[in-house]
Amino acid sequence: MADLIEIFATPQIQMIVILITVDVVLGIIAALLKKDFILGKLAGFMMKPVLGYVFGFAILVMVGQALPGLTAVAEIAYFLIVLALIGSILDNLAKLGVPMPKILRK
Repeated sequence: MADLIEIFATPQIQMIVILITVDVVLGIIAALLKKDFILGKLAGFMMKPVLGYVFGFAILVMVGQALPGLTAVAEIAYFLIVLALIGSILDNLAKLGVPMPKILRK
């Protein structure tokens, strides 16, 4: 059990949680400004990043600890999770009217 607590206390998990929090707050603000905020959507959104990103990454870290040859998989997954969350944050900023360079737009 102590190992599990140590995994959730890593800087990577903390960064994922921070990015999820920023993404959710920006998404709520954007939805409120556009007057299309639906509480049910928030609950559904929280399932994907929290369960998928946080717990999924934690499982990959545990697998990497059990099978050291797969440690790189957790590192690659962390990089991809951060990229996905940054992309979502940029999308929410664009919804708020923040100008984005063409390369960052969908």
